[in-house]
Amino acid sequence: MIKTKSFELLKKSGFARVGILHTAHGNIETPCFMPVGTLGTVKTLSPAELIEINAQIILGNTYHLYLRPGIEVIKNAGGLHKFINWQKPLLTDSGGFQVFSHSKLRKITEEGVEFTSHIDGSKHFFSPEKVIEIQQIFGSDIMMVLDDCAPYPVEHDYAKSSLEMTLRWAKRSKAEFEVRRLKYEENINFQLPTSNFQLLFGIVQGSTYSDLRKESAQKTVELDFNGYALGGLSVGEPNELMYEIISETEKFLPENSPRYLMGVGTPEDLWECVERGIDMFDCVLPTRNARNGQAFTSTGKINIRNAEYKNDFLPLDSDCGCYTCKNFTRAYLSHLFRCDEILGLRLATLHNLTFMLNLVQRIRESIKTEKFHQGKKDFFKKYRTY
Repeated sequence: MIKTKSFELLKKSGFARVGILHTAHGNIETPCFMPVGTLGTVKTLSPAELIEINAQIILGNTYHLYLRPGIEVIKNAGGLHKFINWQKPLLTDSGGFQVFSHSKLRKITEEGVEFTSHIDGSKHFFSPEKVIEIQQIFGSDIMMVLDDCAPYPVEHDYAKSSLEMTLRWAKRSKAEFEVRRLKYEENINFQLPTSNFQLLFGIVQGSTYSDLRKESAQKTVELDFNGYALGGLSVGEPNELMYEIISETEKFLPENSPRYLMGVGTPEDLWECVERGIDMFDCVLPTRNARNGQAFTSTGKINIRNAEYKNDFLPLDSDCGCYTCKNFTRAYLSHLFRCDEILGLRLATLHNLTFMLNLVQRIRESIKTEKFHQGKKDFFKKYRTY
């Protein structure tokens, strides 16, 4: 067993790993999938429902929560956990990807990012230090540094400049994190809504260039974060290229720290990326697709709006034991979506997240029992990827 303060690596099968990540609000078994709760809510579901389907951790977004409801509201509520009534672990993204996706509304400088609110057009500024301050006020169990996410495709020089900016920001983020933690420990008129046991993850950039990913990984690791994320992937590059970059980058990340692949999480990706050493995932697809009528099943994705399901009285997935599959048919769900009933969105979301959370549990068990490769083979033998 390899053990650090926050992460225990329990077992490996090739590069696939199982471990435990310790946080102030509980332990997380890895590999894990994090449902996305951008605005402090996983759309259509309550915290009680998330607990019932064994969600270990959810993700919130600093950019969006900073704009609405705002820092003061969350601070006055006693932190983000209390504000949203979620007592399990929380990870907050830094807002770097949102800055990237709203490229027409922002200006990047050495000091940070000036951006225009997509809500009301107001001007705001995120520095690496400011992002740490916001996330400490939120009381996030896991915080992310501010990074510069390059688009795809991008020239080598641009990607190198982007990763160098990310590294400089990461160094400033770590310094601010340590200063604020010291103030908390010394209790110099400095209060946070949670304990000082917060974790800070660095982010590896470098687009799809192997030499840049190596450079970024090595220099980010030198800064000694609690965990390491791979950013700037799943932004338009082919899946096989993404998998290649993960394999090439993994070897430069410490074995005794968690690895987080940001914004990635289809069922296929979970198997492929765990096989390449990834521990943590998040993705909006299970919830977003559900709201559009697409469900994950053990035989592949289906669109419940399609006419073929109008008289289909089977459950969404005969292999699934979620509330939706136990109680309702494809025909009923098709009816709900055709009538634009809110219940359809809720039931499909509940199913998709249950599917994903059960899948990572299945992957964990396959590693523990040294049957990962057979488990992957069995999954893809049944699951249609077209």
